[in-house]
Amino acid sequence: MPERVMADLHYVMEVEPLDLGTDVKAVGLDLMEVESREPARGSEAAHIWAATLGALAGDELSALDFFAHLDRVRGYCRLHGIAFEEKISDRCLIIPAPLPEPLTGLIERFAGETFGARAGAPLAGGDVIVEEELARRGVDAYHAAFRNYLFCAVCDFENGFLTLLTEKLWTSEVLRRVKPAVVSFPVEVARPE
Repeated sequence: MPERVMADLHYVMEVEPLDLGTDVKAVGLDLMEVESREPARGSEAAHIWAATLGALAGDELSALDFFAHLDRVRGYCRLHGIAFEEKISDRCLIIPAPLPEPLTGLIERFAGETFGARAGAPLAGGDVIVEEELARRGVDAYHAAFRNYLFCAVCDFENGFLTLLTEKLWTSEVLRRVKPAVVSFPVEVARPE
């Protein structure tokens, strides 16, 4: 990249295939500060992650899945007028298709928590089996279900990671979707060297 452009970059998002075993196809996204190589955190990182999740989902239905610290999530959603659905005896909270601004706020507020995201047609009618497993096992529930979705994702934004479990999005497609979505942010999106 030209030196001037590199000087304006604050973050790098590395996108690469992950080896999580023979029965799981996964793509990892890692958002770091350029100089320190530490995980990117804060408001600007939340905006980048929100744009990334929106771009990855595209026109598919999407949702965030929370299965821990539900009182805090519920309170935040009520305070900010964000619609949510309580599932499985209130042990799982689903936030359907959050718009970019509320999505950014949710990511920034709950970046220290691990939560999930899904995109795909099964969200249209609810997916009771996945929701029961989310309430019981957290993101491990995605292992048996990700093939039915465009993706299921593990969001660990405190550590700068988004792990996509998907058989429909290759690394090259993830790059193709994410790059234009974050072009207005000081971030380079690339495969690691």
